Amino acid sequence: MFSLNLEGKTALVAGSTQGIGFASAAELASMGASCVLIARNEAALKEAIAKLDVSRGQHHKYLVADFSSTDQVQSVVAAFTAENTVHILVNNSGGPAAGPIAEAQPDQFLAAFNQHLICNHIITRLVMPGMKAAGFGRIINIISTSVKIPLKNLGVSNTIRGAVASWAKTMANELAPFGITVNNVLPGATATARLEGIISNKVNKTGASVDEVEKEMLKEIPAKRFGKPEEIAAVVAFLASPAAAYVNGTSIPVDGGRTGSI
Repeated sequence: MFSLNLEGKTALVAGSTQGIGFASAAELASMGASCVLIARNEAALKEAIAKLDVSRGQHHKYLVADFSSTDQVQSVVAAFTAENTVHILVNNSGGPAAGPIAEAQPDQFLAAFNQHLICNHIITRLVMPGMKAAGFGRIINIISTSVKIPLKNLGVSNTIRGAVASWAKTMANELAPFGITVNNVLPGATATARLEGIISNKVNKTGASVDEVEKEMLKEIPAKRFGKPEEIAAVVAFLASPAAAYVNGTSIPVDGGRTGSI
């Protein structure tokens, strides 16, 4: 029987001081993994580390890096992986600003491409040797349901998320022979700072109230509620486990049924 136990495994979780990133780290830690949190705010990282489960001897650490700087991400993660094996990687970063694609400036695409796809690629290449040597690896990308059906008023995000999903599928095919899986988790509307920002943007553009905007969004969700970060994290944790060894190259919506495609 395959296990959900992650004792002895090290998980590197990006964007992990709040929201889905922190919830994912907390869930992985509860399953026995030692977590390495990476984000730009050291004070927030220290607070997050203190909240993680250590009941099974887990040793949690943090790395400080700003994903707007690919050079910094390269340097910080390279120094860590030179001396440590990462078995689980959760690629996660805050989404690009909302807005119509016709109004997007070229530098917005370039910044989002670097923050999401290039940083994902840099970190993945750095953890690959250790995963190959261990014969076990889980690379999980937190993206968006927009890779299935583009979302309104998220032009830059839709474009970059689709690129990340295609990158991940290609990587999954190449790494599978080494016992490494690559999968994408696609959160729908989830109660995070990101959702608050999207709602605020709609309020500013339409003049509607927060309550009105939320009610309009909930009409599109069969579950009639927003998701919780912990619900996304539960899927991340399963994909990270030995039990998910044959799940590879997939994009899994966790959205209360909102995505219209099969």
